[in-house]
Amino acid sequence: MIFNSIDFAIFLPIVFILYWGLSNKNLKLQNLLIVIASYTFYGWWDWRFLALILFSTIVDYSIGLKLKTQENLSKRKLLLWISILVNIGFLGFFKYYNFFLDNFVTAFSFFGSKINSNSLNIILPVGISFYTFQTLSYTIDVYKRNLQPANNFISFTAFVSFFPQLVAGPIERATNLLPQFYKKRTFDYSKAVDGMRQILWGLVKKIVIADNCAEYANLIFNNSSDYSGSTLVLGALFFTFQIYGDFSGYSDIAIGTSRLFGFDLKRNFNFPYFSRDIAEFWRRWHISLSTWFRDYLYIPLGGSRGGILIKMRNTFVIFIVSGFWHGANWTFVIWGALNAIYFIPLLLTKKNRNHIDIVAKGKYFPTLKDLFLMFVTFGLTVFAWIFFRAEDLNHAFQIISSIFSKSIFSIPSFSNSTSAIPTILLIIAFVIVEWFGRETEFAIQNMQNLRNRILRWTIYIILVVIIFYAGSYEETAFIYFQF
Repeated sequence: MIFNSIDFAIFLPIVFILYWGLSNKNLKLQNLLIVIASYTFYGWWDWRFLALILFSTIVDYSIGLKLKTQENLSKRKLLLWISILVNIGFLGFFKYYNFFLDNFVTAFSFFGSKINSNSLNIILPVGISFYTFQTLSYTIDVYKRNLQPANNFISFTAFVSFFPQLVAGPIERATNLLPQFYKKRTFDYSKAVDGMRQILWGLVKKIVIADNCAEYANLIFNNSSDYSGSTLVLGALFFTFQIYGDFSGYSDIAIGTSRLFGFDLKRNFNFPYFSRDIAEFWRRWHISLSTWFRDYLYIPLGGSRGGILIKMRNTFVIFIVSGFWHGANWTFVIWGALNAIYFIPLLLTKKNRNHIDIVAKGKYFPTLKDLFLMFVTFGLTVFAWIFFRAEDLNHAFQIISSIFSKSIFSIPSFSNSTSAIPTILLIIAFVIVEWFGRETEFAIQNMQNLRNRILRWTIYIILVVIIFYAGSYEETAFIYFQF
């Protein structure tokens, strides 16, 4: 089930009414309803994988209880490693088995040895990378005694399977989300209205921006050999806004939906395309994943402590692993390595924390220096996205070689290119709205401060009309479902 579907439009109100209908009764019934709704939501895609998420839940719940009473350090480490191996084992099999097998065979073939092997037709469970990292954070935090283990299986199951953020994040920490299942929720009208507002903006991002951009990004990337360098740059720009609108749109809908049920999820995007360097970009893009790797991989490796080589090693590790997390393809590894190359000069010169606040805070327009830095950072990001979107490394290098040719100076042109003009205008309008809303959690959050109720509702209606008339209605799955 996806957010931009008729199924979800029917599913959400039913769950909402049933959920708050139980609000004056037992907290366990509230949590049980969330579990039922979440398993229905996930099983709508493929019910067979419900056993997988249930097994992972049982393993981590049981290990958490064992860690509570186990004081022997070696046995505690053993319990932790059981959780890590079970979770990463499932992730590795479903997501990376064929990748490693194919590369293993290729490596031996390079040295003249021939190995007969058969790839498996493995279906990747939606959201496995997200809920795997979520449950791992729980076990690690319990092991470190940063969190008391859950002693209620229903509450823990609801935490693991919470449907708004189950399949594409944000990747929630148990320290933030799990305690919210222990407390009775009461309906908060202002929080629900703010949630609906964020859902609305998320739908604009997904249906109006991402899905319209996808049409042209797919056309250009899928036929890249037919187009000039300038057209390929345009295709990369379309994909740049596609992936942002798609993924941050999902996060907005997930966070907004959670608010309808009285939950507060972590922020996942903070206007990343207004960043002035790549370090700032990664503090604002997919925040839940970047902070996960920071806390559970980068810092345990030593972080920024130690000499230059240690710092460079840790930086490359975290970015390459982050790239590999996205998919079993060398393009993602190169994408991660490229971002590490962008990041390392800032780290070594201690300029990686120069830009903490949002750009031009309290002002309408940026300075020329900030504008230049944003332009450079955006350009580097667009270039890296080419590897992310390309089918393989050969495809990526073919696109890049075409971009850095004389054809870069031609006028972009592709089949029925004039039809893309409305989408380009929508992108420009979208960027303007995001810019003036950049100091809030999401671009239209300040609508709540408009005292003129007629004006406020007029804006909401305009956005709904834009969704219906300018949006794409093919119920396109979110990009990050494949991760």
